[in-house]
Amino acid sequence: MRKRRKIITVSTAVAAAATLPLLMSPVVSAAVLEDDDESSRMTRLYAPPPDRDSYRQVARLAWRGDFRDSAGLLSMVRTPQAVWYGDETPEQVERLVRRTTRSADWQGRLPVLALYNVPGRDCGSYSSGGADSLAEYEAWIDAVAAGIGDREVLIILEPDSLALLPSDCADASNAAQTAVEQQTVIEEQTTADGQTTTDEQTAADGQSAADGQPAADGQPAAQEQSAAEESPTELPPLPDPGASTAPPTGSAAPGTGQEAAQTPGQQLPDALPAASETPAPKPPEVQEPAALEPSASQTPAPEPSTEQPGTLPELPPLPTPDPVTPEPGNSLDPDELDTPVVEDPETAARYSEINYAVDVLTALGQTSVYLDAGHAGWHSVSSIVPRLIKAGIDRATGFALNVSHYQTDPDSTWYGRLISSCLAYADEGGDPEKCADQSWSRRHARRWLRAHAPDDPAGMKHYVTDTSRNGQGPWTPRGRHIDAQSWCNPPGRGLGRRPTTHTGDALMDAALWVKTPGESDGRCLRGTDGPLDPVRGTVNPEAGEWFPDQALELVRYADPAVKVFRRTAGR
Repeated sequence: MRKRRKIITVSTAVAAAATLPLLMSPVVSAAVLEDDDESSRMTRLYAPPPDRDSYRQVARLAWRGDFRDSAGLLSMVRTPQAVWYGDETPEQVERLVRRTTRSADWQGRLPVLALYNVPGRDCGSYSSGGADSLAEYEAWIDAVAAGIGDREVLIILEPDSLALLPSDCADASNAAQTAVEQQTVIEEQTTADGQTTTDEQTAADGQSAADGQPAADGQPAAQEQSAAEESPTELPPLPDPGASTAPPTGSAAPGTGQEAAQTPGQQLPDALPAASETPAPKPPEVQEPAALEPSASQTPAPEPSTEQPGTLPELPPLPTPDPVTPEPGNSLDPDELDTPVVEDPETAARYSEINYAVDVLTALGQTSVYLDAGHAGWHSVSSIVPRLIKAGIDRATGFALNVSHYQTDPDSTWYGRLISSCLAYADEGGDPEKCADQSWSRRHARRWLRAHAPDDPAGMKHYVTDTSRNGQGPWTPRGRHIDAQSWCNPPGRGLGRRPTTHTGDALMDAALWVKTPGESDGRCLRGTDGPLDPVRGTVNPEAGEWFPDQALELVRYADPAVKVFRRTAGR
């Protein structure tokens, strides 16, 4: 009997292994349409081999009979996207880059490389690492250039390197420390208030007894604190794959006081339902527009609203500075009047590193290099433009926006236009501080553009955007947090626009999938001791590792929706 069972078990396993290609065939067939999308075929962007863990998830879903999610996931991982390099030795990165660029060249496609090895990257947060010194970084860049050779490549150079300078790390660290200290002070104050109330009540009782007066009633501080707490709410389940994936409407504009309208004491949900275990999800609730998306270790101020009433007054003319009257014996030499800017050594080294990379990579001839410019919810135009200038934007192809973030396409294109116009204005001797900013009303900003932006986009710096995870826009955290980390594995996000170089915008060279969709942003402790992510209720994978639940969310919430079934010709 045991021998017979063993034979049946082995036979079943062999049959299962033999039928796996048959089970996968409808999934592969369904996913071909997305990979052969018209935009991808015309632009000939390179799709690197998918992560092995992604294929394992595709296979598990297919075995379970969940062909729609399996096909959607396979379509996602086979879509053209960037290949990331960082932390390899010069010998390793040269070999790997040569392999990728040769493979893309044989296919007649354009590879997108994200170089991520600058010293001190990510302020030592989840994606910390990089080269140890300027000399080591230069050797690494030389190796990348050797691996590229004379082949055509598009490079996203060091995401977050300019939007998050070493000089910004101290501010981010201090902000996080201040938040922790404030939370500690609040807790200590609450305890002290409770103790004070008890002590005062005891003293009052004693005094009343001595005076022959009844003591006044008091409410313990602990009960007041308990009454102020509210039960956590739950996040919505994932939507029906067949339902509309258009971004929700009717929400307030960012930066219009929506944070102040939140209920005091509201808590984040303990857990997000696992995407892979939700067979019939419901449509998501209306999303509030996101606050400004921070980088891996910085929480910026909220993005101002871009829409203003149409009856705004005309901008007043800029004031004319009073003439400087020198004191006797003093000179009006401009070099003596200017106050030198003191820059910390790490930030000065960062600019040297980026400039070196720009010079080496652009010298290859067929390499397009785009510098980091953060995103529309992070730096103002007048803040990021001087950084781009110091990093060598004049010799680079352009700049990259929204890498690994979630800002919407309209916000990114408007921000990109303002940056490009400001760069042209500064190139003609203008002051970046006087450039139109994304916080301005569109009416005033357009008036500035008409007065100062060049008429020919060919003479302006172009840009690319990352649309890999912005289908639902940024995430608005709810409840009280020491650090909400709205950039870190936010729930309910979706794939965005498919990669293409046919953007319809004269200044926008390409919409790309730079961040690998499905890979984790990190553990996301959000100011807690961990190890659980208080939003999802799970331990998130380390940065760069495959995150199955988030991968399915990106497919299910995609906008435009992922096409998983081939339509018969003529219908």
